Parts: sequence; C-alpha cells; structure tokens
Amino acid sequence: MQKVAIIGNITKDIYLRLDNRVNKFEEDEHHIKWLDFAFNGSSHDYFSRVAIYGGASISLEVLSRLGIKAEISGAPATFLDGQFVAKDSTTVYRYILCQDDNVSYIAPSHRHETTWKMPKDDTPDWIYIDRSANVTPNLVRELMDYLDIEPNCKIAFFISENVNQYANHIRELAEHAALIITDTKLDAQYSNVVKIFSNTIEYHDKSITWSLNEREDLMTHLSTHLTIGATVLGAIILGKSPSEAILLAKANAEGARLSGTLNIDTLEAEIADDYYKIQGKGKDLKVLELEANAKKLMTPGKGILAADESGGSIHKKFESMNIPDDEQHRRDYRNIFFTTPDLEKYVNGVILFDETARQHADDGSTFIDFLTRKGIIAGIKVDQGLVNFENSPEKYTQGLDGLPERLKEYYDMGARFAKWRAAFEMNQDLKPSDMAIKKNAEILSHYASYCQSAGIVPIVEPELVYDGYYTIEQNIEYTGKILDALFEALRGDGVNLAACILKVNMVLAGKKYETQSTPAEVGKATADVLRDHVPSSLAGVVFLSGGQTVEQATENLQEVTNNGPFPWPVTFSFARALQDPALKAWQGNNDNADAAREGFKARLIANCEALIKK
Repeated sequence: MQKVAIIGNITKDIYLRLDNRVNKFEEDEHHIKWLDFAFNGSSHDYFSRVAIYGGASISLEVLSRLGIKAEISGAPATFLDGQFVAKDSTTVYRYILCQDDNVSYIAPSHRHETTWKMPKDDTPDWIYIDRSANVTPNLVRELMDYLDIEPNCKIAFFISENVNQYANHIRELAEHAALIITDTKLDAQYSNVVKIFSNTIEYHDKSITWSLNEREDLMTHLSTHLTIGATVLGAIILGKSPSEAILLAKANAEGARLSGTLNIDTLEAEIADDYYKIQGKGKDLKVLELEANAKKLMTPGKGILAADESGGSIHKKFESMNIPDDEQHRRDYRNIFFTTPDLEKYVNGVILFDETARQHADDGSTFIDFLTRKGIIAGIKVDQGLVNFENSPEKYTQGLDGLPERLKEYYDMGARFAKWRAAFEMNQDLKPSDMAIKKNAEILSHYASYCQSAGIVPIVEPELVYDGYYTIEQNIEYTGKILDALFEALRGDGVNLAACILKVNMVLAGKKYETQSTPAEVGKATADVLRDHVPSSLAGVVFLSGGQTVEQATENLQEVTNNGPFPWPVTFSFARALQDPALKAWQGNNDNADAAREGFKARLIANCEALIKK
C-alpha cells in the first residue's frame, strides 16, 4: 500500500446559516447580498450551526476512503473508523456565514504557519502539499533537503490563489512536482497539471463539467476543491487513467456531504456508466479496463516480478541447491517473495504459474487475492512450453488449444494479465528462420487476441535466447526482424496495442561469444532497436533478464534507462535476476526466510533505482 504524507493546516469550519426571516438582506445591481453588520450592540440570528474539520483533514479523509495510507505530517490527527480525530490545539478556526447558496468567511488575519515532520522510519511514496498549506521558503528548503535523501519520493502540489505563485520558492517546488493541482491561473507552464475551474475539471486532454447546484447542504468551493485535488491524486496513486481520475473527482465533489466524502467502492459504482463518455473514442468499458490495467502494470518506477517458472525450470533451481521439489517447498519459495515487506512499492504486477495461482497465502487467501489486496496485479503464464517444428531444430510455443476457456477461468480467479513466451535460439550453425519467426509471431498474436477478448492484458514475449553464440550486431538484426514480424501479426489480428505489453531480451552479444558487450553498448543498441521497431502506441516494454547475472542485468537496465526517454514506459520483468540471492539464502529452510526476503528486496531496490536516468 502506498503512503502519502500530507502537508497542510487543519481548520475547524463553523457553518452559520443566517436566518433570512429576521436578518434584513439587500441585493445590489451585481446581485451581491448585503447585511449591515453594524457594531452598535445589535444581534443577528442564525437557525443552524454545523462544525466540521476542513483544510488538510479533507485530503486525509479522501485518501483514506480511497484505501490509501495517509497522514498529516507533524499534526496529532488521524482518520479512524470513518471519523477524523484531532487535537483542537492544532486547528485554525474559521467561521463561514451562509445565506441561501452564498457564503462569506471570517478567517484569521495571519496565515497559520505550516509545519512538517521529516519521516524517519516509514518513507512516504508521495508528499502532498495541500491547498491549505502556508508554503514558506523555509518549508521548501526542508522539502528539497528531504528529496535529496529520498529521490524516489514524489511531490504533489496544490497551487491556489492564496499562494504567491511568483515567489522563487514556489517556482522551485513546482518544478520538482510530479503532479500540480491548481484552481488559479499559473504564470508558468508545467507538465502533469490538474486544473479546477468553477464548473470544469481538466487533466491532460480530458475535461468534465461538475456542479454543486443540486446539493441539499452547503459545501464551500474551498472544501470541494480540496476534495477534487485529493481524489485526483488518490486515483493516480491507484493507477487510474486521467479520465477515471476526473470522473472520480466529479463524483466525490458532487456526492460528498458535510458529514463526509465517498469511499472507493461507492465512487467506482457512480462512474461506471459514465466512464466511456469522455473518452472521445467510442470505446466500451471492457476495452477501457484493459487499457487502464496495462497502464497500471507500467506505472513508472516499478517493475513486474516473474514468478512463473514451469515445473522443469524450478526443478533445476531446487536440484542445484539440494532442495526437495515438492508442492510445499514450491509454495514456501514463492511465499517468500509475496510476503516481502513493501513489495507493492517496487512491483506493479506478479506473473504466476498455474500451480502457484491455486495455492494459498499464510492468511488462507489465494495468492492472487493476497497480491490484489496489496494493490499488485496478478498475472498468469498461459503457454505450455516449447516443441520442435516438424523436421526442424527450431521451436514454437504450444498452448492455444483450450486457451479461451483457461483464460476465462483465470479471469474469474482474479488474474488480469497473462504472459506467453516464444524462444529463438541462435549460434554458429543455427539462425532464426523466416518460417520460425513468422509462425511464432502468429501464435503470439492469436494468444494476445484471445487474452483481450477475455479481459486480460497480454504480455507478448519473443526472446532471442542469451545462451548462444552471436555478436551484438547479429542480435540487432534478428531482434529487429522478430519484432517487425510480431507487430505485423498483432495489427493483422486487430490486437489493441494500448492494452498490450512487450517483454523482450536486451540487445547484447550471446553468452558464448568471445567478446561480451559492455553495459554502454547494451544500452545504446537496445534503445536503438526498440525505437526502430516498436510502435509508439504500445502500452509498454519490459525486459527479461534471460540468464544474465544479477549485477549484469541491473547494470544493463541502467544503461537502457540512460538512453531514454522512450515513447512508452520501460521497466524490468526479471525472474532469476531478482530471485537468485533469495534462493541462495533460503536453501529450502524457512528459518532463513527473512534473510531471503532481504536479499530479494535489495535486488528490487537496485533495479527500481536503475529506472532513474543518471
């Protein structure tokens, strides 16, 4: 579960609905209501009084109801059992005078200083500078110092009309923000901006109208803007598309009451019928779900764990360590990875083998359900291994027979993506033939089409096997040929590339070749091949480690990153390059499970860091 540290001020909003029957209001030519508040000993009457927490407490409530772990930094406050609880000494009191649908504020003359406490033990994934924050130069300096220590922590910044947007420290913070939310006109151009207007919300190229006209209670624009901003941020953290994010924000702004905002289940039910309307592409909900899941699998900064070794592959692993190859040991081995603390911070998805998908976690739930509750998408390997073409040493992948029925079962089990591998061997005496490339591309394409019909995102994996004898130049040539044939087949079968992910080998000399490729050579060659042969409409590219050493795979991944950016997200989907240190530490003995988790987590962190350009 991702964590958000909110920086902002907590307010205690006292709503006083003035009594029209007693107080005399006058309306001018601009339709502004006036009431004479003379300081002459007179009194004014109100017929209802409601006190609620506002400011940063609204952001905390919204994020918590979306299922995201959040806290207000430096404030003794919490959202517990559906209620916000805070010590009044931390709040700023504000009076809101209401007359019909008009409001006026009585607020402190000096803005309360916003404080924050540097996290020590539990590093947040996001820091959210809430609309209520008083962003001072000192606060910005402290944040910049913290980001130097924790560069993977992202900043979301709500810039309001109450902030001096021309100040240098505000500019500095905005330039470091991964997300900017604003309800005012910015004086500079920033990327990834959510714009909140009086009746519209805009994000990327999507726009939607919203209104409070049909509310029965009175919610101020300040509170609704806070609700919208936190909802969009929460939606992004949950991997929602821009369309979903603004629809969820609209539903929350219009559906929330003074007594509270809406939870994620209610919000998703509210937007289900409207989701496709703002796409402008006529897509149905099934297609949109596929694209949203593909996008979530490629959420930047994290990878995909391949824990899908077939029976033969895991037997070889266990045999090398003298570990009994039985179902219990295989279950315990996979359980080490899935129970690694903060796994969701480093992986978007996990590819499972059929046996593993049917096994259970320590709490009795299936591994698929266990991962899903952590916000990790569960996937499944659906090919059934390699067999030789007739009268040929080359191979193709079998498993298309009965695949639609198996995919339906996996979807019902909770899997939302799948993987299919085609392997091409190359050495001095054997090069991938045009026939083998074409046939495997067609099989991969048929598999991908079946997946998307079942609501499952396909990962297509054409691998030029590393354990061969060939130069990096030959790898460039044949990987390019394989990719060209693959995407030609995918287009021919009408596969939606925006809901399809490529898993591919890095471009390097074969393992048996005399001269091995340097990381710099691998990074450049891989980047060039991808740019030349992979369509920009693809959802993303992930790399297999393919027998590289643990350190080699990470070093090469770093160099690929350094040759970016790319038209699509790029990340890792390693098996051995993540698991080997854990296997050596575990040795089949669950007393060593914690040491195995530490070794596994160290590789996760190293590879996530390799996704940052240096």
